[in-house]
Amino acid sequence: MTPMIRGNICLNAHPLGCEVMVKGWVDRAKAAGPQMLAAAHAAGKRVPRAVLVLGCSTGYGLASRITAAFSLGATTFGVSLERGSSEKKPETPGWYNNRAFDAAAGDAGLHSVTFDADAFSDETRQKVIARAKADGLLFDQVIYSLASPVRVDPATGIMHRSVLKPIGATFTGRTFDVVTSEIRDVTIQPATDDEVAATVKVMGGEDWELWIKALAEAGVLAPGCGTLAYSYIGPEYTATIYRNGSIGRAKEHLELTARNLAAYLGKHGGNAWVAVNKAVVTRASAVIPVVALYIAALFRSMKDLGLHEDCLDQLVRLYRDRLLATGPVPVDAEGRIRMDDWEMRDDVQRETARRLTEASEQNLNQVVDMAGFRHDFLEVHGFDMPGVDYDADVQYR
Repeated sequence: MTPMIRGNICLNAHPLGCEVMVKGWVDRAKAAGPQMLAAAHAAGKRVPRAVLVLGCSTGYGLASRITAAFSLGATTFGVSLERGSSEKKPETPGWYNNRAFDAAAGDAGLHSVTFDADAFSDETRQKVIARAKADGLLFDQVIYSLASPVRVDPATGIMHRSVLKPIGATFTGRTFDVVTSEIRDVTIQPATDDEVAATVKVMGGEDWELWIKALAEAGVLAPGCGTLAYSYIGPEYTATIYRNGSIGRAKEHLELTARNLAAYLGKHGGNAWVAVNKAVVTRASAVIPVVALYIAALFRSMKDLGLHEDCLDQLVRLYRDRLLATGPVPVDAEGRIRMDDWEMRDDVQRETARRLTEASEQNLNQVVDMAGFRHDFLEVHGFDMPGVDYDADVQYR
């Protein structure tokens, strides 16, 4: 079985490859657990015992769930909407990841419940609440890691679609073909006011707030519960299409929501943060003009400096050095947890900018980390994993 890639979108996934990827993260999380627990004990910090991860199937959401479960021994509930099993075609990588996680949790004697459901719906909220009550759980941590192109507003029934567009002017930027390494220019028209508003509805903080308040009002949040939502800022190089574009408006709303939720939860000793994470290869980032090329250059710079992290590395450091470390959780002037601190170091950004200036189609494989980008892109879909026989027949479940 080989990856089917069209326009930097992989159309299939390999079940065994996804399982191997998840097991690798599980093993690394287990290895990091003793140091993490020691840090929490020394700091007098409470380790989360019941964690709800919204958007649990890939990327930072999956890494969060694995770290909470296998580093800290927490019970985890996960919610994600993935394409279900089929006899005729491979399913989404997240579908396989969820099943690999549950199998590993079961083998380790860890309680886990996975909901294959629309996390934006009130019905799903009620299912999670009902199961938490049935299991006698109080969530002391809620991770919000949803990324979706669409959301149906449960109050109106209207479907909103997010866009990744600049605001105010047309934008042209470079991207590359992940298979051929061909560089090409992509032009994107500016977002309309309606598109910006829709993007905020999908990717802003409205749904996060609905979740926290529904859980609190149902009595399934523990006193002192902390909640985090994940975001990205990035450098000036990507600002037009990202931080200053339609998605940036949604991230601003997410940060405002964090401040409101911090006040809401603070009445019972809780808190809320936005964690700004490092740029990584995801199913989405591979198709964003400018961002994909920036990530490839960033990877080369950070690897050369010994600073590179993937999603699991970031989550281990988030828990060990931020959430469970001595003293208040360190934040920036806007109250954000900056896990992108190594990415945004001056030396990293200078080197990355130099590589982006030098990059051409003739030298792309030498100047930026095309091999690393390509591996991570394939790994997300269960390909390019060591020990997997990709010529063997695939059995779908």
